[in-house]
Amino acid sequence: MSECVGEQWGEYLRLSRRMSEHTVDAYLGDLRALLDYLGLGWDVLPGELSGALTQRRIRSWLADTLARGGARSTIARHTAAIRNFTAWAVREEILASDPAATLTSPRADQRLPTPLDESDARALVNLARAEALDGSPSQMRTWAILELTYACGLRVSEVCALDVSSLNREALTVRVLGKGNKERVVPYGPPAQEALDHWLVRGRPQLAGDASGSALFLGDRGGRIDPRVVRSMVHKMAAKAGVHDIAPHGLRHSTATHLLQGGADLRAVQEMLGHASLATTQRYTHVDTARLSAIYQRAHPRA
Repeated sequence: MSECVGEQWGEYLRLSRRMSEHTVDAYLGDLRALLDYLGLGWDVLPGELSGALTQRRIRSWLADTLARGGARSTIARHTAAIRNFTAWAVREEILASDPAATLTSPRADQRLPTPLDESDARALVNLARAEALDGSPSQMRTWAILELTYACGLRVSEVCALDVSSLNREALTVRVLGKGNKERVVPYGPPAQEALDHWLVRGRPQLAGDASGSALFLGDRGGRIDPRVVRSMVHKMAAKAGVHDIAPHGLRHSTATHLLQGGADLRAVQEMLGHASLATTQRYTHVDTARLSAIYQRAHPRA
């Protein structure tokens, strides 16, 4: 075989399963972690794999991950990845039998990040705007990313994958490629428009170079921005704005929460966020108990 088993599986995930590069990278990382635990290298031979990859040892690896503080969601993804790998390996006659066929995934954690309240969200993006108006290209980029993420409830991977052509600057919409390569069109408002125009006219040209291609958001060296840079940027801006620590996914959660608080239809929020299931969107409705109680006290004749 010209490629190692892991690389062959990766090609299968990309081409046959049409998984996103983010998911493929995560699954390959899970396999690499298991091979490391088993004392095998990434270039393991099929014969070595079949002898070492038993259900007992897979369960031991999952238990060790949990004991070291791994979240249930991480264990669930590990399980899904390895079940996919072993099923593929049996079909390819790399394994004679499937050691992970009867493994079950633990229920993933249902906890959501604490959303910003509306005043804190305004404080965050207003600080970014104030720094960007006469600031550096990176500060202009920060403002544009914060405004667009909060306006549209985008995942960090979606933000980083945007191209300049993803924007319709007349209709104020952005075309997003989400999980499972599903495309959706999401509207944004004038504040995000102002930030994006500032970035595109004044900020991006200062960073653009041979490696930029069509990427909307560029790193300091001119290539497409990395999700780790965006995560770090959001944490730093939250600290500077004096709001509670938040990650990009927390901004996405804030978007959903504020839309629902404002009376948005649950299915419209589902479509905007790119959730495959309405049940996922319904998780965002948990935050409003205190607000609903206040409304009840004001409005109900028997309160």
